Amino acid sequence: MNKVILMGRLTRDPEVRYTQTNNTLVASFSLAVNRRFVRQGEERQADFINIVAWSKLGEFCSKYFKKGQQVAIIGRIQTRTWDDENGVKRYVTEVVAEEAYFADSKRDGVSDGTSFENTFGTTATSANPEFTVASDDDLPF
Repeated sequence: MNKVILMGRLTRDPEVRYTQTNNTLVASFSLAVNRRFVRQGEERQADFINIVAWSKLGEFCSKYFKKGQQVAIIGRIQTRTWDDENGVKRYVTEVVAEEAYFADSKRDGVSDGTSFENTFGTTATSANPEFTVASDDDLPF
């Protein structure tokens, strides 16, 4: 079984590109994921995990995820290889997102007790790319 669950902060805004063959949208970004344990006298360490999200989920991530925002990603680990322009073989390991969730406990950097999740819903999955809103009164526009 190949399943990954990560929660961390975006290190940059998602970058969007389109495949050359069939013009499919792909968003890529990186998550800073804190390690669980801290050694005494040291600062908490983080791992920087590359994430790719395809099609509707990629569109959602590129539209609503911003640098510094805490998100949760469920997906699978994938490795790829290619030859660069100098003929050197390159390797990359990344997480292919299958689900994406808001995980911030505050909205727009203001801690007012209102959860971002409660305002905009919690999920945009590849099966259901639309997010839910609790009521029309919660819409920001």
